Amino acid sequence: MLVTLKEILEMAEERKMAAGSFNTPNLESLQAVIGAAEELKLPVIVQFAQCHEDLMPLSVIGPIMVRMAKEADVPVCVHLDHGETLEYLEKALEMGFTSIMYDGSVLDYDKNVENTKRAVEMAQKWGASVEAELGSMGKRESGTGHEKEPEEDETKIYTDPILAKAFTEETGIDALACSFGTTHGIYLTEPKLDFSVVERVREEAGNIPVVMHGGSGVSREDFHRAIEAGVRKINYFTYMDKAGGTACLEYGKGQEGKGPLFFTETIRAAREAMKENVKEAMQIFAGR
Repeated sequence: MLVTLKEILEMAEERKMAAGSFNTPNLESLQAVIGAAEELKLPVIVQFAQCHEDLMPLSVIGPIMVRMAKEADVPVCVHLDHGETLEYLEKALEMGFTSIMYDGSVLDYDKNVENTKRAVEMAQKWGASVEAELGSMGKRESGTGHEKEPEEDETKIYTDPILAKAFTEETGIDALACSFGTTHGIYLTEPKLDFSVVERVREEAGNIPVVMHGGSGVSREDFHRAIEAGVRKINYFTYMDKAGGTACLEYGKGQEGKGPLFFTETIRAAREAMKENVKEAMQIFAGR
């Protein structure tokens, strides 16, 4: 069942949970995420990040994402993650995406507001939702990160709750991605999160649903604390991707001396591993 981000977030707010939002830059990851959601009977967000264009063109995977969402047994939002240009956002909307994220976090405040307002106007023509970002989680906004210390990035800027209020009112967005201590990629040590940022953003900005980017490496307890503070959407990809890669490696080792290694069987192992990893994440986000 294809739904908008706003509809998913309303479900999450009612249940006091966070909806899992998973990058699906290929068919196997898409099958894994929707399959996990159907097994758990939970709403889910499948998303495509512009930085993955070189892995799989949006023009190829986008229509497949929309079709599979329509055919799913659970509510599925099809979301464009970290859209860097308005032209790219429009492509996603034209092919049926029900939500877009305009990422102007590297721009100055006024330019971010200007472009986000234009993104909202575009989305409204298609009945779609809009997420935007205020603050910055650092240099590696794109996703599959290298191992890092969570506090090493001098470009990280925590979201200002007062500015979040003005930004939300000026742009009319449906969800706000906030920086409160997470970073994209794999952590060497546990990240230190400032949950008061989330709480204050919610208080100041009229209970705007807060989005958590950089969810990899966060403990179950901290996920639950973030949700209690007001996070309603959690982006998750790196550890799901790692689970698939590890499964491929293990399957290959298991086939040594048994004959040829077949690609189709290898990706089957990766898909099942990603599905199990997604199921575990979704249950944590649901407060289980």
